[in-house]
Formats: sequence, structure tokens, C-alpha cells
Amino acid sequence: MHTRRKFIKISALGLGATALTGGAANWVVGASTKKTISAGFSQAAGWRKVATYCEVCFWKCSGWAYVSPEGQIQKITGNADDPQCNGRLCPRGTGGVGMFNDPDRLKTPLLRVTKNGEQTYREASWEEALDFVAGKMKEIKEKHGAESMALFNHGSSGRYFTYLLNAFGSNNVVAPSFAQCRGPRDTGFDLTFGESVSSPEVTDIRDTKCLVLIGSHIGENMHNGQIQEMSEAIDKGAVIITVDPRLSTAASKSKYWLPIKPSTDIALLLAWIHVLIYDDLYNKEYVGQYAEGLNELKEHVKDFTPEWAYGITTLKPELIRHSAREMANAAPSVIVHPGRHTSWYGDDVQRSRAIAILNGLLGSWGNRGGLFFKEGVKLPEFPHPEYPKPSWSWQETLNGRYPLAKEAITNTIIEASIPGEGKEHVIKGWIVSGTNLVVSVPLKEQLMKAMQSLDLLVVVDTMPMEITGYADVVLPECTYLERYDDLRAVPHREPTLALRMPAVEPLYETKPSWWIAKQIGERIGLGDFFKYNDLKEVLDWQLKQVGSSLSEMERIGLKKYPRKTPVYIEPGSAHQFATESGKIQFNSAELKAYGFASMPVYTPHAEPEAGYYRLIYGRAPMHTFSRTANNRNLVALMPENSVWVNPQVAELWGLKKNQYVWLKNQDGVISNFPVKVRITERIRWDSVYIVHGFGHHHKPLTYAYGRGVNDTELITQIAIDPTMGGTGMRGNFITFLKEEPKKEAKL
Repeated sequence: MHTRRKFIKISALGLGATALTGGAANWVVGASTKKTISAGFSQAAGWRKVATYCEVCFWKCSGWAYVSPEGQIQKITGNADDPQCNGRLCPRGTGGVGMFNDPDRLKTPLLRVTKNGEQTYREASWEEALDFVAGKMKEIKEKHGAESMALFNHGSSGRYFTYLLNAFGSNNVVAPSFAQCRGPRDTGFDLTFGESVSSPEVTDIRDTKCLVLIGSHIGENMHNGQIQEMSEAIDKGAVIITVDPRLSTAASKSKYWLPIKPSTDIALLLAWIHVLIYDDLYNKEYVGQYAEGLNELKEHVKDFTPEWAYGITTLKPELIRHSAREMANAAPSVIVHPGRHTSWYGDDVQRSRAIAILNGLLGSWGNRGGLFFKEGVKLPEFPHPEYPKPSWSWQETLNGRYPLAKEAITNTIIEASIPGEGKEHVIKGWIVSGTNLVVSVPLKEQLMKAMQSLDLLVVVDTMPMEITGYADVVLPECTYLERYDDLRAVPHREPTLALRMPAVEPLYETKPSWWIAKQIGERIGLGDFFKYNDLKEVLDWQLKQVGSSLSEMERIGLKKYPRKTPVYIEPGSAHQFATESGKIQFNSAELKAYGFASMPVYTPHAEPEAGYYRLIYGRAPMHTFSRTANNRNLVALMPENSVWVNPQVAELWGLKKNQYVWLKNQDGVISNFPVKVRITERIRWDSVYIVHGFGHHHKPLTYAYGRGVNDTELITQIAIDPTMGGTGMRGNFITFLKEEPKKEAKL
């Protein structure tokens, strides 16, 4: 098959001495592993303390980077004034300096060329690379319209390319996290309460009396503030209920562990709802004042008894009843946690709706120890011209599907990038910023076909991730420790602003994304949208509008603002929720209007064939997806993943502790690399478990290449949620191969 855009291994390209910038770079490449960081370093004479906030995960904890007189970043600590971290960073946050001193970093722009009949990359100047991108974008606009440019983004840098595309005339901007992670949750809670639970979530864990975790791995997903608050709640005697086929870290701290049969969660949730209503345990005063649809819900769950659920979930009826009573006894200081990654089986909005309804029956939202009302600082936008109105947008790529999608869907943008007869809305160019689509996006064949069809593929990243090998041009971004970024103004319990500023100058030929976007914008005639020389001008202007300044924030790092509204419902107040009626919706008229079930319904899902086991994936405290798999600081803590196997299954297959095996899924796809077996009673016999983010096949990732297995390469069956387009990925099954298979490694 002829390949228009061949995968190119970025090996020694961009790693030469010409890209280095002085002695600091030489130290970063060679000496960091020999350094020993001591707690006393923060007191060393001549050291600078520089304000930052973390980019290793979405929690974005405010902190301080400590820099020696020689310009070496020695450590990162939390900002004690930040209510999102309370001065304490997780392993990823403290290990963030490993992103800065990673010797495999992208170091200079790269352009795809053909040399001696073979596609390769050559180093390019910024001027040449930016001119190339600008020229291609102008060609696409002239031939197909500005709307034919799309952005895939994850993290802070996406903000600048979103601005660029909006100014260009396109709003085809997609965050893969919507369809693959949080979208079903946000949609389910929005349908019930009129708003989502935000990021970070508005869970009042520190004051809760009962915390219910259903597929939410607090302690392993390392959402810093929630872990700290959960520890406080446990110390104060809170009841923890964990629903999980695996004895997770959170389950080990729980009063109740419910080792549910995978894919049957909605049956359990419906049984809990049944118990609360029919045993007269729900919060009558709260429901009477703030909710509607109780009678319809009562009739709907009439037959969904714990005995009914037992036959589906394998959880004993008395366990279901006892755990439901624990929730009721704690109400309203109870949280049925909404979770984060909620794209599982294709009916995920219904499952999130059931979780939201439980919180409504218990009176959680708006009460201490439940879900609080968030508030943030409203920052004005730096003055700019009005965006041009696109003639079409991502909604048209849905083609009448997913009526409740409130954000662009990854896979429909990918679909729109594949030419087809009669297609009216086609994407011709991508900018990919901070998201490794090759590893993270399901439906790989569709992704590859789309990338081969593009006129332009630009990748902006700090690392040579797999996606960079398909780019026409690779633009090396500096790390978060080397740049200014937008202010962190995420609404939460307390309104705050946090600053990120460069601890050191960017190494090599790397640049911040705000600069890259500005340079491209000016080259394509959008100079009026970039009327500033440096992002510092924008930050200082914004801060002065809210009673601060850049100089003040550089000194203090984080500023708190007083709340203007109550954090909880005030007793006796006539609170209105953000739904059309102002009431919590147990029976959703909106879902019904679109032809969907107005209340949650349990639907059986596919079961594994004999000899196959459901593939469950998750997180580890030391890593964030695939983003940190090459971070030497964090690789030292967890160098590879393993596959959790129940002892009964291990005995059946003759598997031994720490034996390496290959995994094969139901469609015959075999893992590129073997994975170590972990034999443990902590996983059900019908499932296996793998930590996501390992098994990289790109050799330039020195510390990540070939370590463990990549779960996403085994995910070939996708169940798409018809309401909002979420890509459910937990309907895949694997078996074991003890001998190395004869196959060519896939790129």
C-alpha cells in the first residue's frame, strides 16, 4: 500500500550539539541522574524561588520551582497558599523537573522531506518551519475554507492554538478528553442538575461522612486535592464504599468493597435507587423542595430490587442494602463520586445519570460534605477583533448524531478528515498540541486513514511521541518550567489566580506555544489579533483589571479572592438549579425529546468467550497517561506496567509470578511487547487489569520504549454513546500467549 505520510522515527534528528544553548543544557543531558536533591536545598544561598503551576495533570497545583545560581532547576514544591494542593505535591508534581531535563526532548523544528526516495526529517529554522505552516494554512483556506483546519489539544498550550484557529475562522477544536474521558459524566450531570461537576470536581470530600467510589480510583489517579481530603475524611471516621472489580488502593481503605462484575454498574445503581425510595431512606425535604420526577422514578425502579441486581452484578442483596443505608445515614453529607474517565460501555451517560440521581435523592448537591457550588475569578479577555463567523463547524461533522454533544467529538473530526463522495464538510489540516493521538485515540485504522488524507499535519510537543512521526512539521515546545502561560483561574471552593512563569530560559531551540501561535497568526495576516510583543503584557493587563499585577503575582505565585456567593445552599433559601425548570431532573424530558430513555436503563453487554478475560485499564500514582512514561524521575518509581491476573486464572494457564507474556485480544490483535504477570487475589477471575500509558514503540523515547504493554493497541471494539458520542473502550477481551508471537511490530 502506498503511504503518503510514512511514519518517521525521530532518532538522532534534532539532538545534535547545534541545538544546545550553553552549559545549562549540557548539565541537563548528562548530570541530572547524578544529583541528589536534599530538603535543605530550598534554603541554599543565592537560590531563586519561581512561581509556577504544574502541567503534569489537569489538577494544575500551584507551586515553586527552585533554581540554583548556575541556572539548574533542583526541585519543585507546592504553594502552601493553594487550596488545591495545600503546599503538597504528588509524586508526579515533584517529579515534573524530569520533563525539563529529559535528554530525549524535541530540540529544534523538523520538516518532512524525501531524500534518496525515502521520507525523513531534517532540522529547520523556526523561520522556515513557521513559513511552511503559514503557507499551507493559507492554501487550505483558499481551496477549502478556514473551517478545514482543526485542532486536537490537551493541556495549557491548546488555549493559544484555539485562539489562532478562532481568529483564522475555524472552531473545529477538539479535546480528546471529552469523548474518551469526562464527556458522559458532564452530560449526565448537566441533564440532572443543569451543570457539570467541573475539573477539578466540586466534591466536598474533606467534610463528607460517606464517600462512594464507583470506578473512581482516588489514590491511584492522584488527583491531589481529593486524595488529601479523602485522608482527612477517613481520619474523621467517614465511611468509604468502593465499587470495583479490583481491590484498588481506595478499596483497601473502605468499609465496603463491592467487587462488581464488570459492565453491570447500572444494575447496582438502580438497585441502590430502589432501596432509597422503597425503604423510605431518601432525603424527603430536599427532594420535595429541589427535585421533580420522583413519582416517575419510583415506578421506573419498582422491579430493580437488590435480589434482581444480585443475579446481574454478583453482589449479594444484603451488601447492596447495607451500603445504601450507609449513604442514607450520612445524608446530606454524602458523595456518590461522579468519576473522571467515564467512557466505558456506550451507555455511559445513563450510568452517570444514575449517579447524579443518587446524589439528588440524598440531597448532596449544595450541602456540606456533598457537592459544593464553585466560584472563580472572571478574567477579561485581552482586547482583540471579533472572530470571523465560520460557515460551518464541528456540529456539522456529527451528521445528525449525538444530539447532546456540547463539545467537538474526536472521532467525528477524524471521520471528516477522510475524503468521501458527497462529503460537504471536510477537514484538510490538523494542528496537534500536547496529545499523543496514536497512543490515546481508539479506532486506529480510521486515524491512520485520516492522517494519510491530510494536506497538513503539524505537531507541537515537548517530546518525540508516536504522533510526531506522522507530522509534516514538528514544532518543539518548551516545558511548563520554561514559559509564561495563561493564569490558572479554575473555579473551585475558593476563587484563586495562580501564575506560571519561566524558572529558566527555554533550552535548545524550543519555544512557548503562545509565541508559536502568535508567529503563525502574524504570517497568515492575523496581526490585529496579536497586538502584544510578549505574553507578559497580556497577563499584566488582565491582572490589573482584577486588582493585581504581574509583579505582585511573580512575588506571591497565587492570590485568593473572597467569595461573592455562598458555597452551600443557605437554609430556607429558594435555590434554583440551572435546569430549564430550576429543579433537579429525575425524569429527563430532554432525553425523551431526543428519543432516549428519560431514566437510566440497564442493558447487558458482551461477555468474553472461553479463555478470554475483560480488559480493564487504569492509572498509577507515578504516571499521567503516556505523558510521563519517559520521565526518568518517575520511571525510577515505576518503570513498566504489569497485568493483574487472578490466582485461579494463573493456575489454569500455568502462569508464574513475574513471567512475561504477550496479550491477544478478541480480534486477533497482539501486543507489540510482552508484559509482566502479577498474580493477585485483588482482581476478579473474569478480568485482567493494566495501568495505561506504557508500551511505547517509538525508540527515541529512551526510557519508555518497550517497557510494558500499551492497552490501547488491544482496544479494537468501541461502543459509542448515542447521546453525546463518548467512545466506550471497556468491551475488549484478552487471552495470554506464553511464547513470543511471530509478527511484525506495528507502528
